[in-house]
Amino acid sequence: MGNNKQQRAERYDLLPLRQLADQAFSRAAGAHLIGGNHVRLLKDAKENYPAWLEAIRAAKNHVHFENYIFCDDNTGREFADSLIDKAREGVSVRLIYDWLGCLGKASPRFWNALRSGGVEVRCYNPLRLDRPLGWISRDHRKMLAIDGEIAFIAGLCIGQKWLGDPERMIEPWRDTGVEIRGSSVIEVEQAFARIWAWTGEPLSRAAFPETTLPEGEMNLRIVASEPATTGMIRLDQLIAALARKRLWLTDAYYGGTATYMEALRAAANDGVDVRLLLPNTTDIPLLQPLSRTGYRPLLEAGVRLFEWNGTMLHAKTAVADGTWARVGSTNLNIASWIGNCELDVIVEDESFGAKMEEMYEEDLAHATEIVLDRHRRPHAAVELPRKQLSAGVGSASRAAAGVLRIGNTLGTTLINRRRVFSPIGARLTAITGLLLFVLSVLFALFPKALAYPLVALGAWGGLTLLYRGYQLAKQKKTNKRE
Repeated sequence: MGNNKQQRAERYDLLPLRQLADQAFSRAAGAHLIGGNHVRLLKDAKENYPAWLEAIRAAKNHVHFENYIFCDDNTGREFADSLIDKAREGVSVRLIYDWLGCLGKASPRFWNALRSGGVEVRCYNPLRLDRPLGWISRDHRKMLAIDGEIAFIAGLCIGQKWLGDPERMIEPWRDTGVEIRGSSVIEVEQAFARIWAWTGEPLSRAAFPETTLPEGEMNLRIVASEPATTGMIRLDQLIAALARKRLWLTDAYYGGTATYMEALRAAANDGVDVRLLLPNTTDIPLLQPLSRTGYRPLLEAGVRLFEWNGTMLHAKTAVADGTWARVGSTNLNIASWIGNCELDVIVEDESFGAKMEEMYEEDLAHATEIVLDRHRRPHAAVELPRKQLSAGVGSASRAAAGVLRIGNTLGTTLINRRRVFSPIGARLTAITGLLLFVLSVLFALFPKALAYPLVALGAWGGLTLLYRGYQLAKQKKTNKRE
């Protein structure tokens, strides 16, 4: 046994650094490197939506569409009409939408019209009485795959907000996507097939080709995250550890864990040019201060922070050393890393990396850098007027990021761990303390009024567990008979 271990160690010593890095990436993400691809970078809805619609209209065999939000507005109806037209031509059109993401954004009438037009529509994880906490897992992906020949992976949902409203002087949301052709398209198709099987009858093997032909020379990985997996967070931390010169990140709902924050701090302390571009305004304004509580430790370590000056920054991208780039749906927070279905493409190509860095520098020209003042407090280098968006429209990941920030702050306070709080963190602690105190007083004065909801939740959970136990016992008996 000892000799075998020594022989393996000697073989690893002989492997080139590039091969070892490839092995580390494959194991961390659970996604192998695929050659023979061409990837086109698409910026904002003005480049993504026309490419998506053109590909749908050119479909000959099938259209597989999966998106977190699908709005019943002018943009949503344009896509719906295109999908219905293809279905009526005999093309197999399949659509997955997320129940929570589309709640209040598209009515049953909208989905029924698609079904009546021949589109197979499925809803991911709708609210169920036998799963009181099942709503936590969301399908946050944004993908489109057609005929096994072309695929799109992006951060864009389907809605008018991504296009803006020029007549009302409302700018479009800033977002990023890619068009993929070549060998890896089959991986995108298979990622769709897994979620399709979770929502009903699985696809047959004849629904899409088992292989796709090479087209181009780019190498990439398709990372299809699922709930309770940690491939992307392992990969993000690995990239932070391996970056030698530059690590430039863009995120819509930042809520990095302590371990990821330390990975960024360590890289910056080691001389890596670490930059993080975040929204200046958000679709959930009440939660914006929570994401800023993590600014100070990053700034103190040398991480450069920027806030976007436009309407809403919704992109989720990364580029390291101009050779490694990520585009997709995963935000830098615990909901995306562990709780959701996400889909990202990792491109390992210098030409694509150069385009990503060029786009990043263009974005920084429309952003404000956040620096520490003489009191070591974060503030904008140049204070700009801020546009506010309507509350409650967008990804639930922002809420998860906020909850994580509250938990970190309260945990630090309650266990008396040494930490310097920012002014935002201090206010958050005081506000949370006040709310807890008021809640305690209300419990003392009106115990029944507050106890009844808790009793109802407890009863619901208890009945759910009993029902699930009955189902498992019944299934066990059935298996024994077989």
